[in-house]
Amino acid sequence: MKKTIIFGLVLVFTFFVVVGCAPIESNEQSNEQNNDEVITEEINTVDWKSVELTDVRTGEQFTVSDFDVPVLLESFAVWCPTCTKQQNIIKELHQEVGDTVVSISLDTDPNEDEAQILEHITRNDFDWRYAVSPSDMVKSLIAEFGVGVVNAPRAPVVLVCPDNTARFLPGGVKDVEELQEEIANGC
Repeated sequence: MKKTIIFGLVLVFTFFVVVGCAPIESNEQSNEQNNDEVITEEINTVDWKSVELTDVRTGEQFTVSDFDVPVLLESFAVWCPTCTKQQNIIKELHQEVGDTVVSISLDTDPNEDEAQILEHITRNDFDWRYAVSPSDMVKSLIAEFGVGVVNAPRAPVVLVCPDNTARFLPGGVKDVEELQEEIANGC
């Protein structure tokens, strides 16, 4: 009797292992395929510094890598009050340092357009470069710095040095002194 129960348990166990593993192997294959797609997508991402952008105020075409001075690249959304606060500080920074630093505010909200941005910069009297970020540039920024680089309420700013190296500055609104210190520290 004991042998029959043990034999039955072994059969049930074997059945569950054999049948239960089939879907797992299928999921593993699916996960491997998904991982290959992610790797392929990462390989195909563009260099965000060379993506052509259009200044919404002037219509001028430019790239982040066009400049021989430090660049503060701010990711923002028009609806974000934290972003506007950071932009007001950037405005103060430029009153102190002039054109020794280039600022680019990049709208990464896919629901916003040039007209909304233009209204925002006109209302707030901001006068540096503003552009709508193409989705391939957003993907490339995320691939390099993580999703925080497009999290508008965290006031994301990337410092791009004249040699085209870049670093993501700490989150939160940064005052004029912090920005000057970050620029002085370089990349």
